[in-house]
Amino acid sequence: MRERGEQGSALVELSWLGILLLVPLLWIVVSVFDVQRGAFGVSGAARAAGRAYALAPTDPEGRARANAAARQALEDQGVRGVPVSVTITCTPYPHDCHSGTSVITVRVASRVDLPLLPSFLGGHAPSFALDATHTVPIGQFQEIDRAAP
Repeated sequence: MRERGEQGSALVELSWLGILLLVPLLWIVVSVFDVQRGAFGVSGAARAAGRAYALAPTDPEGRARANAAARQALEDQGVRGVPVSVTITCTPYPHDCHSGTSVITVRVASRVDLPLLPSFLGGHAPSFALDATHTVPIGQFQEIDRAAP
């Protein structure tokens, strides 16, 4: 009986080991990039929503503009089809944000679904929650008449 050698088995073992380690590593890299894209998008959405709200003439119109600006900023970063929550608070005049020396704080919350993960484990695909805040004083984005004496 001839004894079978192990010649050539290292290549097979290395190939399988490479595949088993490369696939999870690739998933981790893609997931990190998706979460980073979402975080950058949420941060930009909070800034855009704050500016849009501050430039609006009234509070109700400001809320509508802030929501639209936040959604547009997220879409610009490739974050589509996720729920977006825009919360606006004002101090020291919480019921009239466009008066006096109000300071507007905008909080945008969203999530990023992790790629290539099945939803059979829980009902929804696993996701990563993201939020950002931005503070804008009234008058920061308003034009000032410097011609007055």
